[in-house]
Amino acid sequence: MTENKPNRRRSLLKGAAVAAGAMSAPMVSMAQTTTLRFQSTWPAKDIFHEYAQDFAKKVNDMAGGRLKIDVLAAGSVVPAFQLLDAVAKGTLDGGHGVVAYWYGKNSALALWGSGPGYGMDANMVLAWHNYGGGKALLDEIYKGLNLDVASYLYGPMPTQPLGWFKKPVAKVEDMKGLKFRTVGLAVDVFTDMGTAVNPLPGGEIVPALDRGLIDAAEFNNASSDRVLGFPDVAKNCMLQSFHQSGEQFEILFNRGKLNALPAELKAIIEYGVQAASADMSWKAIERNSADYIELKKAGVKFYKTPDAILRAQLASWDKTVAKKSTENPMFKKVLDSQRAFAERAGQWQNDYSVDFKMAYNHYFGRQAKKS
Repeated sequence: MTENKPNRRRSLLKGAAVAAGAMSAPMVSMAQTTTLRFQSTWPAKDIFHEYAQDFAKKVNDMAGGRLKIDVLAAGSVVPAFQLLDAVAKGTLDGGHGVVAYWYGKNSALALWGSGPGYGMDANMVLAWHNYGGGKALLDEIYKGLNLDVASYLYGPMPTQPLGWFKKPVAKVEDMKGLKFRTVGLAVDVFTDMGTAVNPLPGGEIVPALDRGLIDAAEFNNASSDRVLGFPDVAKNCMLQSFHQSGEQFEILFNRGKLNALPAELKAIIEYGVQAASADMSWKAIERNSADYIELKKAGVKFYKTPDAILRAQLASWDKTVAKKSTENPMFKKVLDSQRAFAERAGQWQNDYSVDFKMAYNHYFGRQAKKS
């Protein structure tokens, strides 16, 4: 028996509606999840490791199940200072650290963060890296070292303190003979100032201070310093320094693993880096300022680093970079690039920026009107 025309028409319309609905539904990717194993160079309790996890979560969320970055803490697979080699060899798919940690491979790598950067703060150094030629120079260095990695710099760090001391320092002579922890080009700067430097990774600093293996140490910020236990072994913190006033984080990928990803996932990673950079800088202000107050409550005494010590840092940095430039042509190439960018960008920033301390003191200083 044949279907009558009205019923047949209704069946056709119903079928067309179902087909249209299927076409309008969102396309869900059924592709298998690619998992990348990362390691940070930070202890699990440090806010820096949290920053690494924040980046991974942003990428994982945007990838919609197609890509998953798992982040392990320092030492889970390799020691912190071996991260770069592990990523290059494929032992790890990627990692999170700082460029200054690879200083031993090429001294020019320390210029991404160590030293005054010709007056650039961390965000300006990132501007130079992304738009002033720094990225191409970093890629050139890694290629020259036969390191098959892709590097993304992000996350401008606040200016780091001079460090934690058993006794506060008041003059340049007080730095002489101190057993002091720092890393990167700051090793050479402080050595020139007369300290005995020990470049320990982050997780080893407080135990070394506690056992008296070092007399003083710098790490990074109030949040990290508090959770790592610095106030348990020293009660004096010297604020302001040029030794690492423009540092940023580095996200590393094994280049082969990265290149194997589809273009849209590589784009998610690139834009995920930028999103994480902004988010990290905002979170740092929130957390560092709160932890600064808590450190004060815990009895820590904060002192401004004397200008004489700051000027001595600049003088030692000048001697250090002059020497390194004669020893390493790549060092000079990076330095010249930074200087050219800093001269222009620094003039603009210094001329345009208002003195925010004036406004702060107007509202919160000793002479501020009480509302």
